[in-house]
Amino acid sequence: QVQLVESGGGWVQAGGSLRLSCAASGSIFSINDMGWYRQAPGKQRELVAIITSRGRITDASSVKGRFTISRDNAKNTVYLQMNSLKPEDTALYYCKVDLTLAGNVWGQGIQVTVSS
Repeated sequence: QVQLVESGGGWVQAGGSLRLSCAASGSIFSINDMGWYRQAPGKQRELVAIITSRGRITDASSVKGRFTISRDNAKNTVYLQMNSLKPEDTALYYCKVDLTLAGNVWGQGIQVTVSS
């Protein structure tokens, strides 16, 4: 069984920064893609950014130039550095990990609130 533990969320004023972390633990053979998604109240869950095992990144146009995804394979951890935060970035942020043999695993979600 694999568990994901997310941390780093919270409240910040517009223009501020936060760094999210998501650490995977348990029975891990290998990790393929690691990513972050978010869901605002009344909206569908959307992709924020994904990073492959080779470091290739795909990110949403709404966060380009402001958010940076990275990973530490030795620690089975993915990060999301969020700068220049806007009120519209307020959402529940979810980590998702694609595991070889085990498939996709989601984190429990972590709240990010940006005030104007």
